[in-house]
Amino acid sequence: MCGIVGLFAKTPGFEAELGQHFALMLREMTDRGPDSAGFAVYRDAVPFGQIKLTLLAPERFFWPDFEAALHSAFDGIERFSLHGNHAVVVTSVWLADLAEWLRAGFPQLRVLSSGGAIEIYKEKGLPERVIEHFDVAAMSATHALGHTRMATESAVTTEHSHPFSTGEDLCLVHNGSLSNHNRLRRDLEKRGVRFATDNDSEVAAGYFTWRLREGDTLEQALSRGMRDLDGFYTFAIGTRDGFAVLRDPIACKPAVIAECDEWVAMASEYRAIAKLPGAANAKSWEPEPGRIYSWSH
Repeated sequence: MCGIVGLFAKTPGFEAELGQHFALMLREMTDRGPDSAGFAVYRDAVPFGQIKLTLLAPERFFWPDFEAALHSAFDGIERFSLHGNHAVVVTSVWLADLAEWLRAGFPQLRVLSSGGAIEIYKEKGLPERVIEHFDVAAMSATHALGHTRMATESAVTTEHSHPFSTGEDLCLVHNGSLSNHNRLRRDLEKRGVRFATDNDSEVAAGYFTWRLREGDTLEQALSRGMRDLDGFYTFAIGTRDGFAVLRDPIACKPAVIAECDEWVAMASEYRAIAKLPGAANAKSWEPEPGRIYSWSH
């Protein structure tokens, strides 16, 4: 079933309190996805020439040895911060060199995200546990996307939880199911897209990454997706500058959008949006099937 939420700040004042409102929205989707939860938050953009990575390790005690090895192998590690079994690395090291080093020396690590602003956090367990574990309410950010999962097509693991990111500052959360993801996965792997799980939603993220690499705008990539992605879905896609929402042409998966002067929000059910300040006076609507909705700074 799953639940998805997205929140986009339109004012600096709302950015400062985005985390506390986003946490309420994600918690409200618990009964749609009690197996695990995750979120992508866009904040603390790094300067040009640097990149930020979110890494997932199997155990917390893994990090001291890894941090020592990282500093020994590379100059240009600007920041290393821990969040449980997640770590955020800010570096001026060339991404391809760092990725090759990680694959060769630390294959147990998962790169959850890379880019200039994105950070991804996810865990097994109730959304409330994830929210408290990562102190979501204290975060300030320009925008965030979240997902509560009820596993139907793959195992209940942290790695299989959403969001999925397969390109810089790009992430996707998905409510629904794809029927042609195995064929698409094989085609995309031939085009250089890497996958960490067998989750169908990661294939959708990989597809949009490929289209953007080919020069599509986000709207063009989403339009092509309606032709190439077979199944039923509500997608929320995050980029460095904003986010977009797309439902398939049949639109059997629920979604609602609302907008006011301070924010734009989307959720699988309106009750998550109702938690926001000013929700009673915001314009709200059900997104039309096959129509792309997007916002950016």
